[in-house]
Amino acid sequence: MLEIIKEPWPWYVAGPLIGLTVPALLILGNKSFGISSSLRHICAACIPANLSFFSYDWKKETWNLIFVSGIFLGGILASQFLMNPGDISVNPHLKAELATYGITDYSHPVPVQLMSFESLLTLRGFLTMVIGGVLVGFGTRYAGGCTSGHAIMGLSSLQWPSLVATICFMAGGFLMANLILPLILSI
Repeated sequence: MLEIIKEPWPWYVAGPLIGLTVPALLILGNKSFGISSSLRHICAACIPANLSFFSYDWKKETWNLIFVSGIFLGGILASQFLMNPGDISVNPHLKAELATYGITDYSHPVPVQLMSFESLLTLRGFLTMVIGGVLVGFGTRYAGGCTSGHAIMGLSSLQWPSLVATICFMAGGFLMANLILPLILSI
């Protein structure tokens, strides 16, 4: 049984399981699926400021904080007990392209040459981690939710703004991966 959990699941199994969380949350508790709002709930609970954005009854959203904590804990457990000890499988064409940017270590889920404390002190690392993180946070706030909230919850409930946001997320992802990221990696 543990071997089944350790292996990557095919899209036709994992996709429907993720998709079924939407009706399960709606049926069991009339709750919407989304992750990005949890940061607002944490700030409202921990920051005793009189900012109108954080002045609401965050205790009604405790379930969301528990949900996000479970995701975090699940990630820790999976990385400690379910990781494949070998190198990550990467398409040979992608390996060749990444090698031109100096990325050759596939022993971690994220390339160490990009995401490590040492790389944070480089221009390339600062651009990918700090500036990229700020832009993702700004975009999430500007769009009124993250990709999981819009693409999974919003589309399944036929919300027009979620369709627009998801199309923009995808277009931005394609633009970033194909035009901007190669420029940053060549620094």
